[in-house]
Amino acid sequence: MTLSEVDLAAVTAELAERAEEHDRDGSFPYEGIALVHKHGLLTETVATRHGGPGAGLARTVDILTALGAGDPAVALVTAMTLFNHAGQALAPSWPEPHYRQVLAESASAPTLINALRVEPELGTPARGGLPATVAVRVPGGWSLSGHKIFSTGAEALAWMLVWARTDEDEPRTGSFLVRGGSPGLTIERTWDHLGLRASRSDDVLLADVRVPADATIELSRPTPDPRGAVLFAWNCLGLTALYLGVANAARDWLVRFLHERVPTSLGKPLATLPRFEAAVGEIEARLTAARVLVRALAEGVDAGDPEAARRAPIGKLTGARAAIESVQEAVALIGNNALNRHNPLERHLRDVLCARIHTPQDDTILTAAGKAALSQSRQRYGKEPSS
Repeated sequence: MTLSEVDLAAVTAELAERAEEHDRDGSFPYEGIALVHKHGLLTETVATRHGGPGAGLARTVDILTALGAGDPAVALVTAMTLFNHAGQALAPSWPEPHYRQVLAESASAPTLINALRVEPELGTPARGGLPATVAVRVPGGWSLSGHKIFSTGAEALAWMLVWARTDEDEPRTGSFLVRGGSPGLTIERTWDHLGLRASRSDDVLLADVRVPADATIELSRPTPDPRGAVLFAWNCLGLTALYLGVANAARDWLVRFLHERVPTSLGKPLATLPRFEAAVGEIEARLTAARVLVRALAEGVDAGDPEAARRAPIGKLTGARAAIESVQEAVALIGNNALNRHNPLERHLRDVLCARIHTPQDDTILTAAGKAALSQSRQRYGKEPSS
């Protein structure tokens, strides 16, 4: 089934049927992942040379927007798998036998993949530093021990790319391919979050987890990954699309509420009042601008435009702000009903706030953008600023 044959609106609607249930009890949405797998969406970014659809970032943005509107936890777990297949399509880094195994498993069942990088002491590696997770040489391979946090979909992952350092005199860092359920691997159910509760982004504890000698990725690569800017753009724009999907769902609920709500003092739906018309128009304008920007940047990345990849973090900043502000505006318009857990707007508000936590975060984006603009201005004006 190709993307053009998938009714994304129908997938959104089916995911939404159980999203509240999983959010309320913090349970992993296995049936939602099965639905995404059934429609082939978990493997849309598998390269054509491997027999996959070879979807680019723009199509991935469309998929994640639709899934985010239905169940953002499903969308987030799906995104991690899509990004990993996209990385392999752009420039192979997995040991070939292991990736063949992933593809074989993916043909018959949901095969979830995620990179586990964040640690309690280190925090996000985007801020620098070496991981505390250590790989020790043992006969036939490596022994891995450490502690990873915020491991999205941990309990359901088939493959974990565990970022670690070696215990060599001159440590190397890289990712080690760990199978879900490996001996010595423990999932600690620590995830008790404001939003995306069903993503089960729990802690993963590794105690002498054995990894074959060839099950490593980029352990010996001495130079920066040439795919870095492009894959970073995938992460920025793909995850932003997810939260724009959440905002779309909030907007749709708001519109329906305004049509159905008929105060006795008014005698007609709230949707007929100019105040609400203007407010919904403001939300629509904000979301439209963000959607167009994110989609256009994604198309540029697919076309190989380095400027589009460079601007992807600004797309994330703009899109995340638009999504959050739109849902907050919807809540302000509705009042108490918006914060009632019987209505989905309360859940959409909690979920959309998670847009802020993903790398790169706002301060990093703004500092980089400001430095670039000031550097260009110095070149334009021909002199360094006076001290």
